[in-house]
Amino acid sequence: MMSFKELDVRGEICPYPMMKTVQALKRLSPNDVGLVVTTDHAPALDTIPTQAVRLGYDAVIEETGSPEWKITLTRK
Repeated sequence: MMSFKELDVRGEICPYPMMKTVQALKRLSPNDVGLVVTTDHAPALDTIPTQAVRLGYDAVIEETGSPEWKITLTRK
């Protein structure tokens, strides 16, 4: 079954949200469609999608709180 892994980096500041996201993306199995990252650190909205695209993922950002976002990274 295809599924998304989840990563919660709320409370963490740069560069940790991006670094943890890259580590998590590299650990995904072939059955994982992608990764959903939850963050409350606005700069991560730039750093995470930029790195994910370099690794071959599409990124969609959704605001879920104030301040809180879900970044959905899906394999291309």
